[in-house]
Amino acid sequence: MVAAIAIAMFVALFGWGARYFGWHDPNGKIQLALVTSFILGIVASYKARG
Repeated sequence: MVAAIAIAMFVALFGWGARYFGWHDPNGKIQLALVTSFILGIVASYKARG
């Protein structure tokens, strides 16, 4: 359930975050940071399990 919420939040921020929060991201650096943090979160949770 928590993973589904995290994925939904990621998709919402990635897709509509700029419009909702009003940030300007012409080079895509904010979206790159979102993707990187999401991937690092997946890796950290995988390592915490095993």
